[in-house]
Amino acid sequence: MTKIAFIYPGQGSQTVGMGESFLNDETSRQIFTGGDEILGFKLSDLMLNGPQEELTITYHAQPALLTVSSMITERLNRAGIVPDFTAGHSLGEYSALVASNVLPFEKAVSIVHKRGLYMNSAVPAGEGTMAAILGMESEELEKVTNEVTDSTGVVQLANLNCPGQIVISGTKAGVERACLVAKERGAKRAIPLDVSGPFHSELMHPASLDLSKVLSESFLEDATVPVISNVTAKGETNAVQIQDLLIRQLYSPVLWEQSVREMISLGVTVFVEIGPGKVLSGLVKKIDRSVTALPVYDLESFEKAVEELAK
Repeated sequence: MTKIAFIYPGQGSQTVGMGESFLNDETSRQIFTGGDEILGFKLSDLMLNGPQEELTITYHAQPALLTVSSMITERLNRAGIVPDFTAGHSLGEYSALVASNVLPFEKAVSIVHKRGLYMNSAVPAGEGTMAAILGMESEELEKVTNEVTDSTGVVQLANLNCPGQIVISGTKAGVERACLVAKERGAKRAIPLDVSGPFHSELMHPASLDLSKVLSESFLEDATVPVISNVTAKGETNAVQIQDLLIRQLYSPVLWEQSVREMISLGVTVFVEIGPGKVLSGLVKKIDRSVTALPVYDLESFEKAVEELAK
């Protein structure tokens, strides 16, 4: 029997106007504007009208993406489509937690806004960065990052996205040096990423301490649908364990390729990507071309997915 996974994108997928085509519906509008009062600023206006530079700031992008993903999830649920598993890439894991009833949307939007603020202030601007390394195995790249950490500055594997695509993160000097060494040792390309900090590296420890306090006050519930954790690439349902993993997630690698392979091993044949863009759908197909990936980001793609899943 076909099993369905709902998967959620992280930072970088945000675009001005995302979610707008769903606003012909009262419930969708309520979710879309639901963060405004909680956060104390017009998040909905920023999502609709931008500017893009403002929307892209970490503590704006995180609640914005969670809002749009949660709105589309509710619409899919109403159409009778529910997941067997959920997962999200970095920030997207919080959208998965809302879908799995670990957190209500109202709590989650507040948490991810604070998470963005903590991540933004953990490392002074310009001191940390990230880069995508293409065409190198994780074992070989980890040797490079370990050597460079010892000689130049902290750098480590941050996102294991799909075969041949790994993101590294750390100090600016460490990442730049690791890019050079990786290319010397056979990597096809090293692409600096336009990010505001060294996410998923040990430099995020200060942010994890702040996040720990917020999560401890948030009273997470056990998941009604297993959430595949970024940290373990395993299905988690226990609220205490999930809370611990969310703290570790800030400074640990995102095991995305392993998470997708785990879901496939559990019988998932359809991945529904919920939120702006198609980045995760592309990664899923690079991991295993035999599965179906359905991105749902506007009303047209929503209707197409509902039709496909009704077959």
